[in-house]
Amino acid sequence: MELRQLEYFQMASRLKNITRAAERLRVSQPNITVAIKKLESELGIQLFDRSQKQLSLTPEGAVFLERVEVALRNIQDAVLEINDYKQLLKGTIKIGIPPMMGAYLFPEIFSSFQRRYPHLDVYLHEEGSVAIREQLERDELDFGIIIIPEAAPNLQLLPMARRQIVCCVPEHGDLAARKAITLQDVADHNLIMLKEGSFLRQTMLQKMAAADITPNIVLESNQVVTIMGLVASGVGNAFLLDMIASSAHGIRALPLANPVYVDVGLAWKRDRYISNAAQSFIDFSKDILRHRDDASHTE
Repeated sequence: MELRQLEYFQMASRLKNITRAAERLRVSQPNITVAIKKLESELGIQLFDRSQKQLSLTPEGAVFLERVEVALRNIQDAVLEINDYKQLLKGTIKIGIPPMMGAYLFPEIFSSFQRRYPHLDVYLHEEGSVAIREQLERDELDFGIIIIPEAAPNLQLLPMARRQIVCCVPEHGDLAARKAITLQDVADHNLIMLKEGSFLRQTMLQKMAAADITPNIVLESNQVVTIMGLVASGVGNAFLLDMIASSAHGIRALPLANPVYVDVGLAWKRDRYISNAAQSFIDFSKDILRHRDDASHTE
């Protein structure tokens, strides 16, 4: 069964005449006649009552026409919708963002992107970097703004910034006067950690394990504002990225004596189909980085 056959059948049914249908569709009359007979043969029923002067549908043909009308209308709508997607008048992008970056890195990117592409819908999913990578692998997300892992063969990566992990301590605590801090310095202090699924948590736990340090984790949260509030209140110390901790009140962000840097960037699955909407976000992110680099070079 071909789409052309359905279109011929629909027009012949509407006009009740093969010749007029052929004229309307700008094809020869035999083409329509052959197509309809082939359709009847494939269905095993007679669609038209040809015993009258005027072409009329059989009861089976009338039922079939109802379904064909719906099917062809859906196909037309699909073509129109795809054209909207092609012209970036419509589209959906699903992006995973770690809590630490959601409030500090993404709002500016998102607002600028939305101004340029107001018809595209962006859905945000807040997860840790590790969890986001897993969702990218399962095709549940289009992108993730994550801490880039050292090895990610299945991901395409666009580095956006290099950040440093710092230890946040209460500004009036016993460690606040230090210029830098070691893992041994925090070994006997309470620690507030991001929850499972965070690359930063995973990194710092591995480093403490390598130094034979068992952390005293008293609280876990993915709400960065809550973590900083707990640190400022003296509940414990926390490892966060410098871009977040630098402007926080009531805490001091101390670099590690052995600095730990991480790359933050945009990630997407390497072998996945990239829609026009998704490609527009990649191109937009590259533009942001290019303008940022140009601005830094002129300073």
